[in-house]
Amino acid sequence: MNKHSRSFAAASMLLISATYSVANAQSTLSDARESVLKSDEVAYDVIEGLTTEIGPRQGGTEAEARARIWAVNKLKALGFENVRIEEFKMPTWVRGEEKAEISSPFRQKLAITALGNSGSTGEAGLEAEIAYFPTLDDLRVVPDGSLKGKIAFVSHAMHRTQDGSSYAAFGPARFVGPNIAAKKGAAAIIIRSAGTDYHRNPHTGNTNFEAGVTPIPSGAISIPDAENLERMLGRGKAITMKLKLTPQNIGMQTSGNVLAEIPGSNPKLPIIVIACHLDSWDLGTGAIDDAAGCGIITAAAKHLKTLGQPKRTVRLLWAGAEEVGVWGGKDYGAQHATEGHGLAMESDFGAGNVWAVDFLLPESASELKRKIVAALAPLGVVPRKNVAAGGADIGAIIAAQKPGIIDLQQDGTKYFDLHHTPDDTLDKIDKAELRQNVAAWVSTLALVANYEGPLNPEPMP
Repeated sequence: MNKHSRSFAAASMLLISATYSVANAQSTLSDARESVLKSDEVAYDVIEGLTTEIGPRQGGTEAEARARIWAVNKLKALGFENVRIEEFKMPTWVRGEEKAEISSPFRQKLAITALGNSGSTGEAGLEAEIAYFPTLDDLRVVPDGSLKGKIAFVSHAMHRTQDGSSYAAFGPARFVGPNIAAKKGAAAIIIRSAGTDYHRNPHTGNTNFEAGVTPIPSGAISIPDAENLERMLGRGKAITMKLKLTPQNIGMQTSGNVLAEIPGSNPKLPIIVIACHLDSWDLGTGAIDDAAGCGIITAAAKHLKTLGQPKRTVRLLWAGAEEVGVWGGKDYGAQHATEGHGLAMESDFGAGNVWAVDFLLPESASELKRKIVAALAPLGVVPRKNVAAGGADIGAIIAAQKPGIIDLQQDGTKYFDLHHTPDDTLDKIDKAELRQNVAAWVSTLALVANYEGPLNPEPMP
C-alpha cells in the first residue's frame, strides 16, 4: 500500500469513526428521551415532596425558609454539586381576614381574596357603592378624584389560550388596576379574577402601587361571582358592598435562592442556567406554580448527568420570592452579573405538554438549532418563528449578560384555571405530560450543554 492509499484509508477510518460517534450520540439521546417518557419519577417526586412536606410557601415567610432547606437536601441527595443558598432581604406582605358581600339591594356573600400588596380596610371594614368598569380602559379614562368614597369593580374578557397570551392582555386589571383606582380616588377596588375557571375560587396575585400612591384595599372575586355582580348591576340599581380585607406589611424579611450545579468539563465555556421558582402563593400548595417547573428542570438535569459530564456547567436556579416581586431573579442577576452565561432557560408555566420551541441564538448556531428541532420532533414539539424571551426569574441575568435563550413552550390552555387559586394542588399534575416536559428538556440540554460554539446572540445592528 503506497502512502496515498494509506492516507486515504486513514481518512476513511476517521470519517467512519466520526459518523459512528454522531450516530451513537443520536442513539444515546433517543434512548434517554424514550426512557424518560416511560419511567421518569424524579420530577413527580420533587413536586410531591415539596407540596406534601412544605405546602404553601409564600416569599419571605417561615414556610419558604423551610422550603429552601428542603430543596438543599433534595438537590444534594440527587447528586448535584455546589448546592447552596444565597439569601437576600425583601419587603413582605401577608394575608389577613377576607370578606365581601353585597349589602344592598341583592344581599349575598362573594368569594374574594386579597391581592398582594393590597391595603387594609381595617378591622371595621368599609361599606360603599360600587362603580362598575367593564374594562381597565374604562377605568383609565375617568377623571382623577371622581371615585371618592366608592369601590371600583373592574371586569375583563380573559379566555383560555394555548400560549397564555390572554393573561398578558387582561392581567393588567390586576397588575395596575388598583394603582389606577387609587389615583382616581376609590376607597377600594375589586376585580374579576385573572383566570379562566368557573369555580368559586378567586385568583390572587401581586399588584403594585407607584411611589406616593397610598395602597387601597384590593381584592379579586371569583369569576362566577363577578358575572353575578355584573347581572346585578345590569338591573339599573345602585349596588352597595361590604368589604373587609386586613392584610399587613411585616417589613423586611429573609428570602433566598437555592443553587446547584453539574460542573462542566470545560470551565472556559460560559455556563447554562436553568430556572424555576421555589415560592408559591398561599392559597394552594403550588404544585403547578411552580413546583412543576422545579421538578422538570431538576429531573432533566439529573438525566443529563447520567449521560456523562457535559462540556458546559449547568446551574439550577430555584428562585425565591418570584410571586411577590421577582426578588430572587433580581438578586441572582445582581450577584452573578459579571459571570459568563451562555444560555438561560426557565420552566414556569405548569406541567402541560411542551408543544413549541423558540430560540434566541446566534446565526452560527443554526446547526445546533436544527439538531434540537430534530430531537424534539418525536415529542410533538414544533419550531416557531417567535423570538425566545425567557421568563421572570432569568430576566435580570438576561439583561446583564445577554445570553442565548431557548423557550420550551408549554400548553397553557388550562393553566389559568388553577393559577394562584386554592385548586393549585398535586392532583392536577398529569404524569405523562410531566414526563414529556422532562424529555423535551433533556433532549435540549444534552445538545446545548455539549455545544462549544458561541450561544450568546449577536448584538442588534
